[in-house]
Formats: sequence, C-alpha cells, structure tokens
Amino acid sequence: MRCVPAVVAFLALTVTSIAYGGSAEGYYRYPAIHDDFVIFTSEGDLYRVSVEGGIARRLTTHPDLEYRAAISPDGRTVAFSAHYEGPREVYTMPVDGGLPVRRTFAGEKSHVTGWTPDGKVIYTTRHYSTLPNWQLVTIDLGTGEHEVIPLAQANDGSYGRDGRTLYFTRFPLPGSHAKRYTGGAVQSIWKFEAGGGEAVPLTSDYRGTSKTPMWWNDRIYFASDRDGTMNIWSMNESGGDLRQHTFHSGWDVKTPALHAGRVVYQSGANIYVYDIEAGTDRLVPIRLASDFEQARERWVTDPVDYLTSAHISPDGSGVVLTSRGRVFVAPVGQGRLVEATRRSGVRYRDGRFMPDGENLILLSDETGESEFWTVGADGIGEPDRITGDATVYRYEGIPSPDGKHFAYTDKNHEVWVRNISGSRVLKVASSVEGGISDLVWSPDSRWLAFVQDPPNWNSQIRIYSMDKTAVFDLTTDRAQSYSPAWSPDGKWIYFLSDRHFESITRSVWGTRQPEPFLDRATKIYLISLREGERSPFRPDDEVHKEGDGGDEDKGGTSGGKGDGGGDDEKEEVRVEIDIEGLQTRLMEVPVASGNYSNLSTTGTHLFWIEKTTAVSPTSSLKSLEIKNRDREIKTVLDDIRSYEMSSNLKKVLVRKADAFYVFDASGGPPGDLGK
Repeated sequence: MRCVPAVVAFLALTVTSIAYGGSAEGYYRYPAIHDDFVIFTSEGDLYRVSVEGGIARRLTTHPDLEYRAAISPDGRTVAFSAHYEGPREVYTMPVDGGLPVRRTFAGEKSHVTGWTPDGKVIYTTRHYSTLPNWQLVTIDLGTGEHEVIPLAQANDGSYGRDGRTLYFTRFPLPGSHAKRYTGGAVQSIWKFEAGGGEAVPLTSDYRGTSKTPMWWNDRIYFASDRDGTMNIWSMNESGGDLRQHTFHSGWDVKTPALHAGRVVYQSGANIYVYDIEAGTDRLVPIRLASDFEQARERWVTDPVDYLTSAHISPDGSGVVLTSRGRVFVAPVGQGRLVEATRRSGVRYRDGRFMPDGENLILLSDETGESEFWTVGADGIGEPDRITGDATVYRYEGIPSPDGKHFAYTDKNHEVWVRNISGSRVLKVASSVEGGISDLVWSPDSRWLAFVQDPPNWNSQIRIYSMDKTAVFDLTTDRAQSYSPAWSPDGKWIYFLSDRHFESITRSVWGTRQPEPFLDRATKIYLISLREGERSPFRPDDEVHKEGDGGDEDKGGTSGGKGDGGGDDEKEEVRVEIDIEGLQTRLMEVPVASGNYSNLSTTGTHLFWIEKTTAVSPTSSLKSLEIKNRDREIKTVLDDIRSYEMSSNLKKVLVRKADAFYVFDASGGPPGDLGK
C-alpha cells in the first residue's frame, strides 16, 4: 500500500485567484436608481456611482453580501438585504453611507423589493405564510410596524399612481434558472387593488416569464423573455398595448429598477440605463475604487478542497488529479509529478486514463464549448482534440477497455458513444424524466450498461449493444436499480436495488407526526447474461459442488487471469447476452440489506460502500468473497469518502478525509495507513 504524494504541494502552488491585470472594472449586480445616481452590488458590497458612470464609491465593508438595494422615494435612504447578525434580514442606511439599521427580525430570508410611494419598505418573506409561499410585507420606518399585503404568492411589486393598486410578480424565480422556462412555477404579473376583490392576471397571454413590474406614467414596465432573451417590455395598466424596449440577445436583463422615467438593470457583468422618454439604452461605464483583495495570490491550507476529480491508472501506479481547471498525474510512491495540461486560459475537466495508461481523455473549453481531447500522461506533446461539435455542456468521457471508443452524457440528458477519433457518433439513449448515470463498459467493449430514469422515476439499468446499436432493459421499473458491475468473465452483471422496505418509524402519530423512514433499503443482486448459469453463491448439492465443472462455481470468474490476481495478461473475453428472459434471471446475493452504493467487482470479490444511519453518517468500504459457503463481509476501510478500482482489478484508490491511498484489491484491510 502506498499513499499518493505531493497532492498538497502541487495544489497549493497552483491555486491562484483570477488576475484583474490592473483593471478597475468589476462585476455589477442588483442596481437601484434615483435621479442622477445608482447604487449596486459588487465584491459583495454596496457601491454608489453617477448615472453617467465613473468611479464608484463603496458604501459597505462587511464581509457578508449586501444586495437587493432599493432607494427611498425621497432619495435619502437605501434599503437592502444582508445577514450581519446571522439570518438574512432587511437593513437601511443613508445613501451617502452610515451605520446600517436592522429592520426585520424574522430569523429567515427577507428580501428587499422596493418602497411604497409614502416611504415604507417593501420586502418579501415566507415568515408569515403557513405554506412555502413568499408574501409581500411593508415596514413603516417611523413606527416599526409590519403590514402583510394580503397576497399568498407575491414575490415583488410596484404601486401605481394612486398608491393603492399593486402590480406584482406571482411566484419567485424557479431554482433552475432555466432559459425560456414555461413550467408550472413560471413567473407572471398580476394586478391587485387594495380593498378590492381578487387579484387579476395581466400577462396570462404568454406562457413564459414576465416579472418585476415597475409602474411609470400609466404603463407597467417589466422583464420578459418573449423574444428568447429577457428584455424590458411594457404594457398598459390592463395588460394591453405590449411594447418591447430593449433588444439584448444572449445575456438576460436582470433585476431592473425604475425611477423618474429611467430603468436601470444588469446584463452580463454590466449595468445599463434605459431612458423611457428618449428611447435610448446605454451602458453605464463603471470603475471600482477598490484594492480587489479577493484577487490577491494566496496560499491554500486545504488544497484538496479545490480538487474536482481523481482517478486511478489502469495498473494502479498513478492517479490523475483535476484541480482548478488543470490536470496532473501523481505517482503512487516515488516518481515525477506531471502537469499534463499546460495551456493558459483554458479550463480542463475530468481527466481520466485511457486503457493504455499512456494517455488521458479529458474535457476542455479551449474552443468555447465542452470538447473532448487526449493528452499524454507524461506531459509530453501537444493535446489532440477528438470532438468539435459540442452545443451543450458535457460530462466526463468513459473509455472502453479496448481504448477504441468512449461514452459520455450531456446536459440534455443524453448518452453518446464515439470512437476515439471522434468520427463515428452513436446516440445511445435520451431521458425526458431525468439524467443518465453509472456508465460501465463490458469487458469486451461490445456492451455499455447505464442507469436511466423511466416515467415513474424508478431508475432502470439498461444495456446498449455496439453490434446491434440497440438498447435493452436489464431491470424493470418496479424498483430503483443502479450501480451495475460486469463480472470480468462477462457472465454476470451485479447491481444494487432498493427492494427492502421497512420503516424505522413505527407510527406516524405523535407530536411531530413523522413520515416513514426507510432505512437499509438496498440489496445486492446479480443477473445471469446467459441461460443456464448457476449462481456462484448457490450452495452445493448432490449434482453441483464447489470446484466441479471448472471455474463456473468459483465466483463467476474465468480463472486466475484478469480476476485481481495472477498473470498480468488478461484472457480474451467475449460477452454474449441472451436477451430473451433476461429480467427473469435475477438472483439475490446472500447479504443483508443496507445503505449501499458504488458496487464493483474484481471477479473474486464484491466491493461496495456502506453508510451508517446517523445525523452525520460515515461510510465504509466493504468486501465479500464470491463463493458459496463460509462467506464473511469484511470492512476494508472505515470513514472513507470514495473509492475506485483500477481497470486491471488489482488495485483500489480510496479517499479518506483529504488523503488518497492506493493498495491491493485483495478484499481485506490494507494494513497500516501510516506507511
């Protein structure tokens, strides 16, 4: 067993912050406007600047974020949200700077949205709601009185000329930030008259987003994505006479605010002002008076916090580490630390070894999209681009054992297979319900197993045939099944499935009325890929005894080659699957149910992670020898975070706390980790 060295050293040396190159430009958000000045958020603080632009002056210095500024009608006070004392609360301070005054004490999120015409702060909160809905509340700064506006789902709003008619957004921003969203939580604009009847919708003619209404001169200005990008639009007080005023493409208009006929808003990293009367839209050229302390180069005491992936080499002699967009190969024990990616200004992701152990496959944004590249694991030579057709975010590539193909998924919930040259592209499957995960190649590279959510969300294991270019269901959708693992001889697929349902909460009645808590629901199963196979866990009988019939009864392995021990040269394996009746050949591994994940096999042993049931659960690496008698579950290592088997099935990479260890995949404990 060896510990991977130099991780702390190389990460500490490579962690540097983004350089500003002496520029005083920043990233500007949440603008508010009054007459000739703008208040906005940058570097987590509030700044004030002329509406014509120039050097902005910092108003706050607290380490926490101050945001959602709104300026009072008289232009003397700014209200904003921050959590100086813990919870996110509403504060006010003079627009020229001064000591912030806390105005809410709800103990939960309170977001400033604006002011009433008579000088009361408007904010939104869930504090007064009996349901998880946001409500608008006003604060009288003189008396401290809070008044809930009688609307159940109001997220922001603006009063009209009479101070009684409120134009508001129903629903908060959906958490996904999806562009062109048209789902059930889509934001829309409504009108409510105090003392009147029900609120009425104004933008029900459009299925997309309409939000942040702002009243001015008998018209309602608002943000909407009706042309594909969020822009400023307006309508009359009844929702008619629709007009578009800004025409951004790509970067959305965000958090607009209006005063005296001018709308200020964020787009990209900048702030713009739209003049309603003049019909002009212009950038506000802002520069910050700041020391940009967050951009200073600094040492990092816990460099593993910046690690995004770690994968073991095929023979277990090294580990590829990805950190802050750079890829390194660290030896197990003594050796040279290699920086495999050297191009500046490029972010690399998810480095993995190719089966030859000499090259890596990874993702790069060098072209502006997520494309696959290969680079030498020794850091010598130039990267070689495999793909050039990306239009969506992609996830890590999983190379086939023969090194001829790789599989990957993308943000569109699709799984693809390509040859290593990138010339042949096969779309394997797509999912409307959710993502696709757990991509695992068969030993002969002719089949790909993966997990997909069907319409009922009970994840299924499916297998793709490279020869037939067709997908078959390995499991049904009657229960959650996941974490497939091919046996090295190609006879079996082991997997995990949630099929044991026993609640540790015996009654739903009581002071807290708890729901059922299903603990230890997961069991281990195997499916025979060919008809007539006998489970390696099945007890002896008068016909079959362990050791009879060759290797068939020895855990489903093909002998000493490629089973985690023996010769380095693997025996040729060809996986044949009898599709008919496949799901009926399900067998159970004789192990009690538990909280299991990350199943794998070396052929002689099964490995998996077991998590305890606790407020702060811990995870352990477990193993079980594949045989039909005298079985014993062994704890390989306690308190781990993750593990990965080498492709030759002889070594295992384990992360424990912030350290990585590589040791023999023998199924037993590794011994003294201190060595």
